[in-house]
Amino acid sequence: MLILVTGGAGYIGSHARKALRQSGLEPVIFDNFSTGHREFVRGTPCFEGDMCNPDDLAKVFAQYPIDGVMHFAGKAIIEESFQRPDFYFDNNVTGGLNLLAAMNKAGVKRLIFSSTCASYGIPEKMPIREETPQNPINPYGSTKMQFERRIEAAHATDGLEYLILRYFNAAGADADGEFGELHDPESHLIPLGLDAALGRRPEAQIRGIDYPTPDGSCVRDYIHVTDLARAHVLAMKALIEGKVKSQPINLGTGSGYSVREVFDTIRKVTKRDFVVKEMPRRPGDPPVLVAAVDRANKILGWKTEVSGLEEIIATAWSWHLSRAQIHG
Repeated sequence: MLILVTGGAGYIGSHARKALRQSGLEPVIFDNFSTGHREFVRGTPCFEGDMCNPDDLAKVFAQYPIDGVMHFAGKAIIEESFQRPDFYFDNNVTGGLNLLAAMNKAGVKRLIFSSTCASYGIPEKMPIREETPQNPINPYGSTKMQFERRIEAAHATDGLEYLILRYFNAAGADADGEFGELHDPESHLIPLGLDAALGRRPEAQIRGIDYPTPDGSCVRDYIHVTDLARAHVLAMKALIEGKVKSQPINLGTGSGYSVREVFDTIRKVTKRDFVVKEMPRRPGDPPVLVAAVDRANKILGWKTEVSGLEEIIATAWSWHLSRAQIHG
């Protein structure tokens, strides 16, 4: 069966593309390469197009007999979403609506949507369950929540079957060294810390030291990108086999680590020290985000396999070292 992977040349999309092929499902990439990487395509059929151009989407559905869609394409930097909210709504909501319209016209009724824990905002209780009210505190989270509502409407009106995967902090790199985090500019904590360990940055930063957490820095639930990709494949197969009803599902580990703990683990794994600078809070950052994962366990039969923090950082470190050797 043929699965369209929007944003399939990006960080998470490339891992999902590989996991699809390993599972016996055939991926087709749809990407505009604004942030994706041509080197990540690796021989997979690829259609270069933009979610905000309905004609591009019409062409890819006309060219390929698509059986289902994994939707990763979109913008995902919280700080940038405050600076360019209209840009985020255009890409994450309008682009998504274009996709739903193209799917409906082509008769494609299966969708796995890459959503986010940012849609929850600042929950009153931890861990965060799927029933937790969504009250996003940044434009990025708002765009994801809004598109979730549009998916639910398409389910009611057009018979779309979906799984919304709200995941927490994706991190790590492919064990074979094929893919890793390669953002420009980089905004994710672990690669920023690794860059500091490599000497590519003068320092790593803690953005906020006065949160109501044990050490004052934000706490996050880190999930290895390979575990994340495997969950997407299980979700798509569950839709194909008709084994699951449409619903949101959290993807995380159920454990949280503070920014300080992440930097301490980076020092341990890399055996390198680096400067850590304490900075003011960044807007839109909740103090703690940790997932309740029992629904993923029950519905998908999914559990994390490689998502210990040291293992996540070790795979990311290997990726960073290999890129440093290639590019200096």
